[in-house]
Amino acid sequence: MRAFAASTILSTVVLPAAAYAAEVTEVAAQPAIETTPAEEQVQPEGFGDIVVTATRQAQSIQKVPISIQALNADTLQQRQVKGLTDFATLMPSVSFAGIGPGRNTPYFRGIVPAGGARESVGYYIDDIPITGTGLPDIHVYDVERVEGLSGPQGTLYGAGSLAGTIRFITNKPKFERFEYGYDAEVNKYGKGDFGGQYQSYINVPVASNLAVRAMGYYRRDGGYVDNTPNNGKFNDGSSSTLSLGDNNPDTFYTLDNSDIAQDDYNSIEEYGGRLQVLWEMAPGWEIASQLTAQQQIANGYFGFDPRVGDLEVHDFDTTQQNDKWYQAALTVHGHIGDWDVVSSTGYYQRQINLLNDYTYYTVTYDRFGAGYENYLQFFDKNGCTGSGDAMKCTSLIDPTQFYRGLRNENKFTQELRFTTPKSWPFDVTFGGFYHRQKNEVNNDYSIHGLDQIAGYTQSGGGDSNPEGFGIPTTAGGTMVVGSPAVKRDAFYMSEQNQYWNDYALFAEGHYNITPTLKLTGGIRYFWTNFRVLGFAGVAASARNTITSLYVPTGEYGCPVPLPAERLQCLNSNFAAADGVGRYKEEGETHKVALNWQFEPSKMVYFNYSTGFRPGGFNRPLRIRGVGVATVPSFESERLTNFELGFKTTWNNMFRFNASLYYENWDNIQYSVVIAGTQGAGMTGNAGKARVYGVEFDADLKLGKFTISTNGAYNNAALKGNFCNFKVDTSTLAITQLATCTPGATFGSPAVAEVAATDGTRLPRQPRFKGTTSVRYDTQLGDMDLYLQGAALYQTNATQNLNVYNNNLLVCPDIADEATDAGRSCATPGFVSFDFSGGIKKDNWTLDLFIQNAFDKRGELTRNTFCSIQFCSDSSRTFTIKPQFFGMRWGQKF
Repeated sequence: MRAFAASTILSTVVLPAAAYAAEVTEVAAQPAIETTPAEEQVQPEGFGDIVVTATRQAQSIQKVPISIQALNADTLQQRQVKGLTDFATLMPSVSFAGIGPGRNTPYFRGIVPAGGARESVGYYIDDIPITGTGLPDIHVYDVERVEGLSGPQGTLYGAGSLAGTIRFITNKPKFERFEYGYDAEVNKYGKGDFGGQYQSYINVPVASNLAVRAMGYYRRDGGYVDNTPNNGKFNDGSSSTLSLGDNNPDTFYTLDNSDIAQDDYNSIEEYGGRLQVLWEMAPGWEIASQLTAQQQIANGYFGFDPRVGDLEVHDFDTTQQNDKWYQAALTVHGHIGDWDVVSSTGYYQRQINLLNDYTYYTVTYDRFGAGYENYLQFFDKNGCTGSGDAMKCTSLIDPTQFYRGLRNENKFTQELRFTTPKSWPFDVTFGGFYHRQKNEVNNDYSIHGLDQIAGYTQSGGGDSNPEGFGIPTTAGGTMVVGSPAVKRDAFYMSEQNQYWNDYALFAEGHYNITPTLKLTGGIRYFWTNFRVLGFAGVAASARNTITSLYVPTGEYGCPVPLPAERLQCLNSNFAAADGVGRYKEEGETHKVALNWQFEPSKMVYFNYSTGFRPGGFNRPLRIRGVGVATVPSFESERLTNFELGFKTTWNNMFRFNASLYYENWDNIQYSVVIAGTQGAGMTGNAGKARVYGVEFDADLKLGKFTISTNGAYNNAALKGNFCNFKVDTSTLAITQLATCTPGATFGSPAVAEVAATDGTRLPRQPRFKGTTSVRYDTQLGDMDLYLQGAALYQTNATQNLNVYNNNLLVCPDIADEATDAGRSCATPGFVSFDFSGGIKKDNWTLDLFIQNAFDKRGELTRNTFCSIQFCSDSSRTFTIKPQFFGMRWGQKF
């Protein structure tokens, strides 16, 4: 084994951009709450402006001294943005990884954590965060804009904003007028299925000081990946007959997926809405309440297996995610004297029910060869005769595994902030923040009917005593009577309660040194506390009399199967009397910025900022044949950003913005699986990395033509060798090697001391990513007409920080050769093209669009079902959306 394997995937720029159309959105300049956009105004020449609230104050995007891109409502509609993966495509410094809707995680500037439990990018609906990884796919409709803030945003946005922040700014209720609108769309994937959506909003001024706004939608996406019949073969063309862990020709099981084979099997059904109430309770005081809710059912995988065919897979069991969530928010905005006061309260609840085919994990074990009968040979009760020592069983059940997960998230957020009077010579926004979350996590790696079997073949029994097949060991056979299920039908199971409490005090202020030179400074002091309580392991883990506490009796060693009630067997931390794993830390993050507005439409700025991502607890791990090893907690990550940029507008016809930056990333969190732990993982701190890059965007208005482009170059790599992790059998501790030498190994089988050498490229971020669009606006009789073409392009990307694991994923045929040469293979770059056009008359619009017009397979990521070194030959490739076209009709009243 070259190095440790990555953990299983199933555990549950950019710069300011102008309005791409010739319309402008203006925002009333209240400094705290996101405010209502004014009436859109047509400007036949030049650019409009976008006002953002990224700094908790309403400012022109051209005046904010940080890298930020805002996609306004026009751009979101014209580019067919429906969710996270769509707008991430338009933000050059943003990449993402995942395996489907509701299972994706965004990243900025190549800062792609590969371990830990906390997010690296803040994800907000207005002022309320949605924390975590595998984020919900927020539906983009009746949204004023989406903001992408590059670089650490820790001062105002805290622990979740290590590398950047994404904010959805919703349209707010309006007191002055009634509004209503709807859009109806029909669409189709080129070679896939039909889909469509209907969405509508309404704004009702109930009184002069009370307004209600509501939005609702229904969406169905047709699929485009085919789950094809395997016809007796695996993806590599070999027979799909399992040998079941021995060399006995009489024991086998043939896998056949014909019962669930289906074309276009990865469809999406989704619906949801948002309700908002705005009440001006007194002059200068407003109360805004908001409830957003969605349910999304995503079927199948959204990646494919090129070994099977283009946009084809061989799945042998159901894959489906049922994702339900809601977020409630209450914002109070007012004034105490000349002081501005905002209180933002939020509550978020999410439930994820996930089923996932896990067959290829079983196939991997079957290919290990003889000696794995206890993982693969399970006797069907219906094929047994007799009882006791006279029992004889002859038939086996399907041994393939599937994954079943249930995750419940509950999160409460409270922020209180104040802004100093405008009459002061400087302004400061300061306040306090509290965030509490509880996650109930239930993961079953199961075999259908495992809890109902008569018994299973002991390890090695298939070859040492073939005549003992199906006969109890007590009668001289090889069948262990009973089930290895730890709970329900789970061969391996984890159930945990995770608790986070985060507190912070923060302040950010601005001072005009001269009328054109402004100084910004900010600081945030934080306290974070994490607790985890639960169990993870197989039946033998539960029975362990050292690590597993049986709560009903207070004794160590739990009977299996475990009780139906949760958390009755605990092995999260046997060193603590209550079995609770704990981690806490405190610290600060800060920023300093200087911006010089040397002309009214031109600014240069320097920004120094820091961010953090909390560490966490590692539970002890049971290592086969060694014992129980302790694992130290992993520490928080730190990111330091140095950025020099400018923002310019020339004659209101050409806008050009750019920034240069250098980032230091320290204590990178990385998840690994240690050999002998039955796939259980741990997280360690891998070392340091650096990123340097440039981001830009430009817009040029030439009569009826608007040309827009943006892009980001990111060179992200390790600083120093990434040393591997090792089990010390004398102390039973797992730690990172203090020093490591390229080419050196340890252990048997040999493990490389260096998992990744100095200069190894950070994964899943292309060196360059960008988009360019050309738009033509004109009149067709009494109608407005537009035509638009856009190109999206990015260069290649690696897929894993560990060089050998990366090469197994990307270039398996030459993985050894490439690794020995110190080379990381990369998935290829790509270019895709989108086209759209539409007409508008009075209150109606009609749009036609086609995305990825030439149906390119632009690769984004590759993932495996289990550890890369075991499951790389069944990896899935996740690409940009295949060809997708449709028509949309809408009206506004």
